[in-house]
Amino acid sequence: MAAIGVPPLTVSGFGLEQGCLSEKQLLEVAQGGLERLPVDDARVLVLIPDCTRSMPMPQLFDILEGELNHRVRALDFLVALGTHSLMSDEHLSQLVGRRVEHERSGNHRVLNHHWESAEAFAHLGDIPAEEIAELTGGLLHESVPVKLNRLILDYDHILICGPVFPHEVAGFSGGAKYFFPGIGGWELINLTHWLGALLTSYDIIGTRETLVRTLIHRATEMIPTPHSLLAPVVMSDGLAGLFCGPTIETWAEAAALSSRRHIFWLDRPVERVLSLIPHMYDDLWTGAKGMYKTEPIIADGGEVVLYAPHIREVSKVHGRLIREIGYHCRDYFAKQWEQFRHYPGGILAHSTHLKGKGSYDAVNGIESPRIRVTLATGIPEDVCRAINLGYRDPATIDPDACARQGWFVVPHAGEMLYRLRV
Repeated sequence: MAAIGVPPLTVSGFGLEQGCLSEKQLLEVAQGGLERLPVDDARVLVLIPDCTRSMPMPQLFDILEGELNHRVRALDFLVALGTHSLMSDEHLSQLVGRRVEHERSGNHRVLNHHWESAEAFAHLGDIPAEEIAELTGGLLHESVPVKLNRLILDYDHILICGPVFPHEVAGFSGGAKYFFPGIGGWELINLTHWLGALLTSYDIIGTRETLVRTLIHRATEMIPTPHSLLAPVVMSDGLAGLFCGPTIETWAEAAALSSRRHIFWLDRPVERVLSLIPHMYDDLWTGAKGMYKTEPIIADGGEVVLYAPHIREVSKVHGRLIREIGYHCRDYFAKQWEQFRHYPGGILAHSTHLKGKGSYDAVNGIESPRIRVTLATGIPEDVCRAINLGYRDPATIDPDACARQGWFVVPHAGEMLYRLRV
């Protein structure tokens, strides 16, 4: 509730239906939004993405420092890693565009979210099983503890600064997703990701109102620290828009623009897709986005080839578990639940997202994926076969030749979403 006499914070900013904001527009929009935030004399913690999200972080870091430094008591940054690899000082320096040593840059702390340590979390409460069942439409019925990096308790205000794109689990990324999974506990991460898998990425990616997003917003209600959002909508050549204000409402504005700028509509399905995976994805765990964002346009029986010679690992963090279960469609796990229920829901979800839609005949043990997923990466052929994916030597692929042969070639795959009109 807003203090007496203080008007409630509302969303400011704007977006363009084509083109990108000029440098002057970007600065004016950022200044207009940030000056309205209730952060005077506050200790502010900024949640930022890691290097697997396209984001002009150095530019926004400069703007945040310039606009807030003289108003606040502290301005620190926490990388919302989810369960991605911790970042070295060198990588943190590249991320924010200035030298970071021992997780400090000038007067600012630039911190990793230590998701791997149970001591990093504060327990904010629980969402009971009955409410989970109601929120998930009966798909899940189990209580879940809501945990968040305890650093939030050391600050007076949390500012999320992260982009919004179509997303395979929540429909769209950004906003409160920087809490869960960004700096959240593994219990809710696994629950939301398995919920997304049950709904299937194919059906919910690029959808603003999803059961996963509803659950994330419910957990966000339990955060005791005031929070707000600075949400850019990022294109390859700049920002299509920038919004600032209360977290949930601001995210909705940014997601609406993202739905218009980040989704490309095709009139008919394609048989073969070649996704050119950028270097910001350095393992299959992150590079799999090149499949998620193209699955909806691939015809039944078609194929997507992930071209990424630089990727040599399945997952730097979760590789062992993924090798144990392989990649399978949702029903492979759902119809053999007793065999797989002890695996983390986030691992199972990743498996199903990359394999895509399909069916499983439990009587005969036959899995029938809707499409084929082939890796043209630095991951050896025997590993690809062992995890139930196709293999192709990346040296045999010429993207220009594939385009001439009628393949649908996607440059810088992983953020733009492709969908069919019908």
